[in-house]
Amino acid sequence: MSHRPAVDATPATSDTATVHHALAQGRAVVLPNPAPLTCVVTATRPAAVNVAKGRPADQAVALWAHHPHTREELTEHLDLGPDAHRLARRLLTEELVTLLAPLRRPHGVPSWLAPAARDGWTLLFAARWQPLAPLLDDFPLLYVSSANRTGHPPAATPAEAAPHFAPRTPVLTAPTPLAASPRRATTTIRVHPDARTELHRHGAQDHPHPSAEHYLNHLHHTYRTPPTA
Repeated sequence: MSHRPAVDATPATSDTATVHHALAQGRAVVLPNPAPLTCVVTATRPAAVNVAKGRPADQAVALWAHHPHTREELTEHLDLGPDAHRLARRLLTEELVTLLAPLRRPHGVPSWLAPAARDGWTLLFAARWQPLAPLLDDFPLLYVSSANRTGHPPAATPAEAAPHFAPRTPVLTAPTPLAASPRRATTTIRVHPDARTELHRHGAQDHPHPSAEHYLNHLHHTYRTPPTA
């Protein structure tokens, strides 16, 4: 009797064209990140992000401010002084944290920002991995969350994400080989109008530091201290 080879039931990851098509349809997709960050779930509709994660459709999500135009649009809606605003941009684009920023008009938030706004604060993410830039540029307004189903840790790589999300939610194949190193969801930092910072959630960026205080001091000296002449 002949035996058929076992079928691999693990869902496959998807190519860029498939992921682009899904985003254009308003569906959620999973995208990879370089170490030490984990994968993310993103979509042009916040409800799609939440449904993909298996949680209530109206739950708050982060605004993915990866595009310069989106960050410019944000400026007038954040209650940040000049120093705090510069700090916030650097933390988002260089430190790659998730950021809680105060809203200038909590009861007058535009519809595109409302899904990321709660109790006078907005949740922002802005990491932009260069290999994904051609894809992301076609979608300047995205909503994002860590790539995990409710009750599970965030997926470190597309291979880890696929069994939880694919094929219903396309998982992008990593565009370049991913380093085999520990990964965690992003650290979340709260920035106040006067540029004071607080650690809201532990994550990848603060993990190497011995305490929250050490990490916040690191941020102060790295991103706020003026360069020496």
